[in-house]
Amino acid sequence: MPSKSNTPKKIKTPWPTKAAMRQVYAMQLWGNNNTAFYSGIGSHNPKIVNPYIEVLTSFLSSFEDPLTVCDLGCGDFNVGRKLVKHTKHYIAVDIVPELIGYNKQNFQENNLEFYCLDIAKDDLPKGDCVILRQVLQHLSNAEVKNIVAKLTCFKYVILTEHLPVGEFVPNKDIISGQGIRLKKQSGLKLTAPPFNFNVEEEKQILSVALDGFKGIIVTTLYRVF
Repeated sequence: MPSKSNTPKKIKTPWPTKAAMRQVYAMQLWGNNNTAFYSGIGSHNPKIVNPYIEVLTSFLSSFEDPLTVCDLGCGDFNVGRKLVKHTKHYIAVDIVPELIGYNKQNFQENNLEFYCLDIAKDDLPKGDCVILRQVLQHLSNAEVKNIVAKLTCFKYVILTEHLPVGEFVPNKDIISGQGIRLKKQSGLKLTAPPFNFNVEEEKQILSVALDGFKGIIVTTLYRVF
């Protein structure tokens, strides 16, 4: 019989991302506010949400010809619903079909559409600006790379990520799901390896420190070539 040291280790196969995210909502792993779907404090804490809406409203309202916005990973739409009126067309996307079905029933505007898509695998809707608000932080490097390759089709990318305070090693890999890189003292930086997102301009437009929580919520505006 082979010794224990020679016994092959079982490799844990990660769940498909759709199944993992459906479980997050079904088991209320991000909390509960007595609604059918809840996307956690990042979508509901006024200290996080209110400054974000103010900054995004200012940006979107600055265009004489309103932008078509693609909200990738729209979640329970507590944030996106307040931005729709400042756009020409708002396309909200999430991977969880039940969540998208719920949003379609509860949020209806003439310039608003919802789609159930896996943004790492499926073609993205066309638009001028992409919003990725605390979405990529939950995805593996392989999935992030697939998404980054598609972002060059947009003129603007607005990325929000939960990052460690101070210096950190960016882009440590994780398994897609509930958790984020903060537990590895890491966070996403799209312009660093292995993503190497090539942009014309990068500007931090918001930073929110969290009392009682580790890290900082940073929103970055990228202007794409």
